[in-house]
Amino acid sequence: MKNLTRRTHRWGLAALLGATLALSACDPQAIKELEEGVSTEADVVQRFGQPERVWPEAGGAKTYEYNRQPAGLRNYMITIGADGKMSALRQVLTPENFARVQPGQGVEDVRRMLGKPAQQLPLPLKNQTVWTWKFLEPPSETKAFNVYFGPDMRVQRSEIGPDPDGPDMRGGG
Repeated sequence: MKNLTRRTHRWGLAALLGATLALSACDPQAIKELEEGVSTEADVVQRFGQPERVWPEAGGAKTYEYNRQPAGLRNYMITIGADGKMSALRQVLTPENFARVQPGQGVEDVRRMLGKPAQQLPLPLKNQTVWTWKFLEPPSETKAFNVYFGPDMRVQRSEIGPDPDGPDMRGGG
């Protein structure tokens, strides 16, 4: 019975991974079909699906968080204005956003900038938690952006490192 449970769990993970990869493969087409100031909230949801999270913005706007982690290499934030039209579509796993992560920031601040991480790993001996986002460093190298949070869940430091899953030349996500 234990082997059956493990096998079922692996199949479930494989199906989830496959669905995530298929979804992220559709992103370039979905992005081409959306236009800032023209596309509606319904257009965004039709092409990207339901967001992982919705962040409230000033003046009645909201930002939809679309994560492609852990299988993908991009995360998107799509802002819908108070008028119901898309006002911004950003891929947020960029060096510019990584540079905005500063010591003292809380987990929600970092999540709002970068989206959900690929991995959250407690480091009990160091009394830290590290969040990792996988991203594509041009032209085709997969890297990891790691943020180390202290016991108060505030940023202590961040770094760019190698892909925790090893070299990958797929360039997807």
